Amino acid sequence: MHLMKVDPRALRDNPDNTRQTKSTPQADALLLATIRAVGIIQPPVIFPAKDGGNDYVIEAGHRRTRLAIAAGLEEIDVVVVEAANDNGAMRSMVENIAREPLNPVDQWTGIERLVALNWTEEAIAVALALPVRRIKQLRLLANVLPAMLDQMAKGDMPEERQLRTIAAAPIDEQKEIWKKYKPSKADPEIDWWRVAQGLTKTRMFAKDASFGDELAQAYGIQWVEDLFAPADQDGRYTTDVEAFLGAQQEWMAQNLPKRGVIVEASEWGGGKLPAKAERVHGKPQKSDSTAMYLDRDGKVQTVHFRMPEGKKAKGKSATGETGAAGADGQDVVLSKPRPDVTQSGHDMIGDYRTDALHAALGRAPIEDDTLMALLILAFAGLNIRVSLGSGDDMSSTRRIARHAARLFDVDGKLSFEMDTLRIAARSMLTEVLSCRRDASNSGIVSRVAGDTIGADSFLPNMGTDDFLSCLSRQALEASCKDTSVLPRPKVRETRAALATHFKDGRFVHPSALFAPDMVELTDWIRRNAVVEDNDRDDAAAEPSEETASGEPSETPDDNSADEEAEGFREAAE
Repeated sequence: MHLMKVDPRALRDNPDNTRQTKSTPQADALLLATIRAVGIIQPPVIFPAKDGGNDYVIEAGHRRTRLAIAAGLEEIDVVVVEAANDNGAMRSMVENIAREPLNPVDQWTGIERLVALNWTEEAIAVALALPVRRIKQLRLLANVLPAMLDQMAKGDMPEERQLRTIAAAPIDEQKEIWKKYKPSKADPEIDWWRVAQGLTKTRMFAKDASFGDELAQAYGIQWVEDLFAPADQDGRYTTDVEAFLGAQQEWMAQNLPKRGVIVEASEWGGGKLPAKAERVHGKPQKSDSTAMYLDRDGKVQTVHFRMPEGKKAKGKSATGETGAAGADGQDVVLSKPRPDVTQSGHDMIGDYRTDALHAALGRAPIEDDTLMALLILAFAGLNIRVSLGSGDDMSSTRRIARHAARLFDVDGKLSFEMDTLRIAARSMLTEVLSCRRDASNSGIVSRVAGDTIGADSFLPNMGTDDFLSCLSRQALEASCKDTSVLPRPKVRETRAALATHFKDGRFVHPSALFAPDMVELTDWIRRNAVVEDNDRDDAAAEPSEETASGEPSETPDDNSADEEAEGFREAAE
């Protein structure tokens, strides 16, 4: 065995090399940067070729040789050994297996030694092909209790998250925790999880702060850089929870909208709205109010709400059903399994549908004949009222009339282009059609309209914690279908996994789609169809029925409808 210098280009690869799998580009880049910075530390091992001549075959160091060529080195040091009977196969196997990477403590020790020799962090990072951020992370071990470092040097390493918590804690606190959990002869290993838990402090992150530097300084907030956070994120944090929340509260007070209030967070993490307030899940109106609150992470959250206009009828439950009478004449409340979607969920769906329907009416392509048909259909909605004289509906009448007013010219005559008519028709439909579960609900006709113009594509992403919390376990597990999310033992875990999965995607619950139930639609058509003359007397004699939604059935005036249709036919002739 002897040492010599050779041109790396003159060396031949060993066909019996154990490592046949190609290394990753990242690993090659690291080694190439190291060779360019400090050269080859460990010379490759070569032996004379068995077929005679002056050629040499590489036994160990194929990557070092290849990347030395890439680095432009003319000569490298090599160790020459005698050729083995197996062409170096066993020595190659041992050389590749019997390796162990440096643990973080050894890396930190080496870095500190280089720093003592006047190496800068940037120079060390270039030589090792590591980010400067990684060098700073390793140097944080200087903040770890020496007794803990000794334990880590034995190979008993905590997870990176636990190491981050330990390094961020003061030495005095580390000493107290170490006394409690230090190893013993019976248990030589450390429960690093318990050590980290004992040193954990609540962190409030700068990325969650709505306030700026001015309020931060006013409240004495000092940001600490979390070097273990992802490099593309703001990892600054503070453990002064009281100061952070105080600055957030003051920011909310300074930026409160005109119809806004600051509310407390509920036990579930949402905002506590005023009594009887109804949360608005869709697009808020000008008359709606805004509530601002701090969630569990200290982030400023905003929700919109409106106060109800009317009171619910007495003697009925929230679903409109009464209890059954028991044997003693008392009402018996029957327990029912939780529906797939709660009442709050249906309220959200109504808001979502209405916003999607209005968006589709404003932007979706609609043929003129379809537009006129929808306009007729809209006035068959449950929310349409005709005022006979002055009454409470005058304000809604004015709102509708403004769209008709654009069809008149300065002389008070109807004069318009088709584009003006289309805009007026769309505006009128947007004003009238609604899926909200209140007095503005148009009923099934709004769903037919939405299905006709493809309003499903305008529905928002419903894969949020707000909506998913309205689903039953069965409905949540059904929503996991066709996704990578597996149902969890606990409902909240399944809900959280779905919310994370759909955060950057789109989820629409099947019950929110516009297509109406065919049985319900057929029944609506049957009840509102024009009957023949010989059936009118029987129809007039029948008592009015209530629809499934509790609204009185609509009995059309068949005579006037026929006469009006006949008049249109005569005018057309």
